[in-house]
Amino acid sequence: MTAQTWFVTGASAGIGRTVVEQLLEAGHRVAATARKPEVLDDLKKRYPGQLWTAALDVTDTPALREVVGRAFTELGRVDVIFSNAGRGAVGAAEELSDEAIDEQIALNMTAPIQLFRAVVPHLRAQGGGRFIQTSTMGAHISGPGASMYHASKWGLEGFLESVVGEVAPFGIGVTMIEPGVIRTGFGASLSVAEPLPVYAGTPVGQVHQAVQAVGNLTAEAPGDPVKVAAAIIDSAGTEPAPRRVALGSDAHAAIRAALIGRLEEVDAGQELARSIDFPA
Repeated sequence: MTAQTWFVTGASAGIGRTVVEQLLEAGHRVAATARKPEVLDDLKKRYPGQLWTAALDVTDTPALREVVGRAFTELGRVDVIFSNAGRGAVGAAEELSDEAIDEQIALNMTAPIQLFRAVVPHLRAQGGGRFIQTSTMGAHISGPGASMYHASKWGLEGFLESVVGEVAPFGIGVTMIEPGVIRTGFGASLSVAEPLPVYAGTPVGQVHQAVQAVGNLTAEAPGDPVKVAAAIIDSAGTEPAPRRVALGSDAHAAIRAALIGRLEEVDAGQELARSIDFPA
């Protein structure tokens, strides 16, 4: 791949950090943002001139726009936007605090939407680019105890599905990365609600028990973060831009089963659906 410039959010750890490391090793330039960008100082020393960093809380929309504008101004061109910041919340819908709900929507859905809105004018002005969003197999499936996480991801994918057609005429491609469970520290960063006793013997209670027993739920995950990062980088060179990229055997199996099940449900209601039309 020809040397490119990437803009990465959530670059301090996990997949974001791994993507940044692989990009730098391959000779690309990276504009990496994080709440505490000093955690990237070791990479700045190792790759002088290749790494541009900025402090950024992606839920602060004015700051997000300022950092995006500064990156394009100082770097001249940004080829790929990798929107990666996010985290999960665990708990039954009524267990979650108002603050936890607001955070999930702000961090996992509103922030990527605002990032997309901030970068599109710059990408359009330079003649195109790529917007890659970290999503999840959880944008197709759902389970008890993670309602707001699923809501934020399903909502974000609905937005991105819509804007694909808006920006395609300007040479801007959009890709949603849908991993399964990856062996990163994601599980350790979960926001966990205070359990209500009434859910103790339910699936939600089992989720709480698993989080308490295992702590980092991704420690024994099947997904290799190094391979995931490489696949994300490779997707930027695929033309046309793949709309969705499932990563991991668990992701492929779960998404496929969900889509087949949803199609079967729709087909089961075919006669009812047709019955409400006016006569031909």
